[in-house]
Amino acid sequence: MTDQLEILLPEFSRGYHLITHIIEDQLPELPDKGMINVFIKHTSAGLTINENADPSVRIDFETIFNKLIPENDSSYIHTMEGADDMPAHIKTSLTGNSITIPITNNRMNLGIWQGIYLCEFRNRGGRRKLVLTIYS
Repeated sequence: MTDQLEILLPEFSRGYHLITHIIEDQLPELPDKGMINVFIKHTSAGLTINENADPSVRIDFETIFNKLIPENDSSYIHTMEGADDMPAHIKTSLTGNSITIPITNNRMNLGIWQGIYLCEFRNRGGRRKLVLTIYS
């Protein structure tokens, strides 16, 4: 059996945001066992799974990604959409646009310290769309 739904996230500021609870609140009843794929329909925001307890981890992600992929680099050609746009595309390619999580006992089987991050790389990215596909 496969089930699929699309959800619209609220608008988030630039940075790394835990969205596990938003996804869980939108899910139908999950199967006993299976997999869930979460896909973001954007090229300037990404998804990843990481630390869900200490918010300083998310601040460090923002700091390091901005050092690795700075804005206003003179070698960027794609600049029409603002200084944050091309860096956002590169950052998205590094984090990825989908994650897959096992389902066990009708729940996403994340580790105790794991949460799903929306990685918002634009200063004003707007509301982001996710496609959730559930396989059993």
